[in-house]
Amino acid sequence: MKPLDLLTLGRSSIDLYSANVGSPFEKIEAFNAFVGGCPLNIATGSQRLGLKTAILTGIGDDQVGNFIKHFLDKEGISTEWVPVIEGTRSSAVVLGIEPPDRFPLVYYRENCADINLNIDHVAAIPFENFKAAAFSGTAFSKDPSRTAMFYALELAKQNDVIRLLDIDFRADQWFDPRAFGVTIRAALGSFNIVVGTEEEILATFLTDKEQLLIKHQQISAPEIRGNIENGISEILASGVETLVVKRGKDGASIFQPGKEEVKVPGFPVEVLNVLGAGDAFCAGFSYGLLNDWDLYKSVRMGNACGAIIVTREGCANFMPTLEEVTAFTESYGGL
Repeated sequence: MKPLDLLTLGRSSIDLYSANVGSPFEKIEAFNAFVGGCPLNIATGSQRLGLKTAILTGIGDDQVGNFIKHFLDKEGISTEWVPVIEGTRSSAVVLGIEPPDRFPLVYYRENCADINLNIDHVAAIPFENFKAAAFSGTAFSKDPSRTAMFYALELAKQNDVIRLLDIDFRADQWFDPRAFGVTIRAALGSFNIVVGTEEEILATFLTDKEQLLIKHQQISAPEIRGNIENGISEILASGVETLVVKRGKDGASIFQPGKEEVKVPGFPVEVLNVLGAGDAFCAGFSYGLLNDWDLYKSVRMGNACGAIIVTREGCANFMPTLEEVTAFTESYGGL
């Protein structure tokens, strides 16, 4: 019996959210300080639901790093494998909130700590103790983190750890947006489960920069042209056992080789802030998966967590507890 449920790997940050909801970015007067980053959000959401989680991320020898670690420790997430990396800075993100459909964000990740995770940091992790590991695409964007993630994939596979990829496409974190697809395609066959939006799947097979459009610095919500059916087929052909396509208010779809698409309905809510919804989804989905639920119910749980988080102000700090999700789903007739 493995003692730990989930390891998440990759970025962490201090997130400065606009305190003036609805205000154009240039007119923001104050920010609220939270924490964020796809792997940190997933770890927090999973921990609050009841999983035993740990995170591999890097922090700088700075007050922002202390801020991030304090939050993780308070949540009960294991920080045993969170190194303080000298000569780096902890990551920061600044975010605007203009519902219903404008959420600009600005990354500060030059020489950031988590992209300096290396092979030694990965080698220190007892993968044999984990049931699953959740990777994020941005961690593959630069070395030494890129090589560290490929090594972590090897070790996870050797230790029969379920390997999940949140595609996590952030175009401005790559020297060329097409490099994202080249790198992720090289890793795809090592994952059991891949989770992403239609845009992220299209980004995985981007061949022309003109296919990509980002409006109002909405880095997490690009517009991408391409053939989604081909993208889905290519991912399944790579050896991935399960692909989950997140479709926002329309819920999500499950794809597996040789099987029909399974559509899983979402939960209609009024949107305040979409940032973090995908990470909340992964937390809920992971909870179901690691409690031996079937895929439909696990995805439905993910949809519920995502629906809850879009009604709230931020990401990790606002992840729901199991009790909150249960009450929410029961109000809709259950999972």
